[in-house]
Amino acid sequence: MTNKSEKTQVEENQAGISTPQQIVNVTPPAAASFKQLPMVGWYDPRQLVRTGLQVAISTIFGRHSDRRLVEALASGRPEIYDYTHHYKDDGHELCELDESRRRDEIWIDYVADLGEGWNSTYAVAYHLSEDSRDFEYMDTESGEKQRAQTQRGNLLIFGGDQVYPAADRVEYDQRLVKPYEIAFPTKAREEHPHAFAIPGNHDWYDSLISFSRLFCSKRWFGGWRTRQSRSYFALKLPHGWWLLGTDTQLGSDIDAPQVEYFKGVAAEMKETDRIILCHAEPHWIFARMYEHLDSSISESNLSFLETMLGKKIAVFIAGDLHHYRRHEAVDESSTQKITAGGGGAFLHPTHMGLLGKDVSELTEKSSGRVFEKKAAFPPEEVSRKLCWRNLIFPYLKGNQSWTFGFLTAGLYLLTTLAVVSDFKHIEQTASGIRSVVGLKNIIGTTLHTVLNSPSTLFWVLLTVLGFVLFTDTHSKIYRWIMGSLHALAHILSAFTVALASIYFVLSVVANTSRWNNLPLKIGSVELNWVYQLTQGGHVFNFDLRVLLAVILILIGGYIVGSFIQGLYLLISSSFFGRHFNEAFSTIAVEDWKSFLKLKIDARGDLTIYPLGIRRVPRKWKINDYQAGAIIVPDRESDSRATEPALIEPPIALRRTTETATGVVDSKRL
Repeated sequence: MTNKSEKTQVEENQAGISTPQQIVNVTPPAAASFKQLPMVGWYDPRQLVRTGLQVAISTIFGRHSDRRLVEALASGRPEIYDYTHHYKDDGHELCELDESRRRDEIWIDYVADLGEGWNSTYAVAYHLSEDSRDFEYMDTESGEKQRAQTQRGNLLIFGGDQVYPAADRVEYDQRLVKPYEIAFPTKAREEHPHAFAIPGNHDWYDSLISFSRLFCSKRWFGGWRTRQSRSYFALKLPHGWWLLGTDTQLGSDIDAPQVEYFKGVAAEMKETDRIILCHAEPHWIFARMYEHLDSSISESNLSFLETMLGKKIAVFIAGDLHHYRRHEAVDESSTQKITAGGGGAFLHPTHMGLLGKDVSELTEKSSGRVFEKKAAFPPEEVSRKLCWRNLIFPYLKGNQSWTFGFLTAGLYLLTTLAVVSDFKHIEQTASGIRSVVGLKNIIGTTLHTVLNSPSTLFWVLLTVLGFVLFTDTHSKIYRWIMGSLHALAHILSAFTVALASIYFVLSVVANTSRWNNLPLKIGSVELNWVYQLTQGGHVFNFDLRVLLAVILILIGGYIVGSFIQGLYLLISSSFFGRHFNEAFSTIAVEDWKSFLKLKIDARGDLTIYPLGIRRVPRKWKINDYQAGAIIVPDRESDSRATEPALIEPPIALRRTTETATGVVDSKRL
């Protein structure tokens, strides 16, 4: 298509016609000055407070202000988006189905759980925007190397949780929109790819306002055009394939208008049609892990929809878990259940812990079908090794959760204030210094202080309750036992740190000649350069040794408290299969990203290409060329960054056919 003249462009600008260039408005200088945000510091005390409030508010009010009903009323008749033909697209407002040009094949990109740190989010966006890329893989049957070429998707599907830590206009712009605009600026005049999205729980934290503004207003999103009017959709694809995206809000069921919408979609399908079904959460994993502990977590939330669609569903895809894992039905249908939440958010583990629920084999309650795990990214052994980083999480390079230690420092000081206030008594006791040494004395001092100080007792009970509430809530027994043990570990550690600090001050520091020459008491009559401060007839005394002990307790609280927290998360995740989210949000791994490319070819066969990035780039530079992304990886400065590669050989499903004896299901090629 030829470019328009400068005069025509000016006339359109004056008329207020929006073009992709105007909407994106990202230039190389602007991209260079764009603030590249780090991964979210989930254990930053300020972030903990914000996240807690957002979750509480959205949980309390979100279910009573269901925006999906508003969308259904405002959008009118629901639409089925037809991609069996190409579209007329002039790069402006025109986007009409061209019935004269039928599609023989279509490419679809899928990405979920993105919009956190720049490096991880942009690395995925950059590779999604590439025109094409070749991959090599080892064919499992022949044992020979094969080559596969992928193309940029005609469709881009966002599978939920588009932004972190919570949805709002600023976070969407900085953590999602700008990276994707920079990766794929709208300069081309050919038919633009289209983008569709389903919301995850993080998108619902502002009642879906920011999500709807971006995805349900038919705006431009970088080089992608958005078209949907609701938070769920149905796409009609070539050769009898469909792609459906659902919205389950904050873990609830799908609403009544959505039910009616998908009933209407199902009525349009033929017997031989096949479906790619996209959910925000992999309920098949959560049902296996938690159903025996929490009756609200099961496969029944969407069972009626899946029952209605029946054997037409060939592929389930979901995000929410930030890794790649694929299960395949062992029967002839070869139905796929794929978790693909590696779009940019912190990594989730693929190992389940020694005592955690094994997900290598899943059984559907409704049908009895068995699904076997075929692949995981990262491998489980890598996931286990990464979990050990919890022991040093405040000191990991670039980790924004380093401030968590300030929280434990304050906790340790408040817990042991009664001991600190008894400083003089410990000093005057004949065995004062010796009384703070040894485990037996530490436990004795802890019990004595807690039982004889009402304020300390109240604070300790409050601390225990806090740790119990923090603990994995799916198992009540585990919550109370491990929560109490976790709290006890911190309380004993707090008194150990406090008594060790006092011991250090009394036996080491105070016995040095230099320390003895310092003015220990402000207001002491023996020091003629200090005047007395009286209040109510009492001399104001301030012992510098107490101040030193307080400082040492704060330092010890930061170091020991962070270590205890990391140790608890390591044990919970690696041995009990609990706290996998908390254990990996602390270490904020930005590597091991993944996304999917799907192709429906001219024969009607579906091929899925699972792609992974082992290590995302840390260094970037402005692209010297006019075409492509504005910012590209700086390979010379960051040689450790890896290119995307196939996680496993492509998964190919044969088109469903109808024979004289009946319908033949999709099968692996």
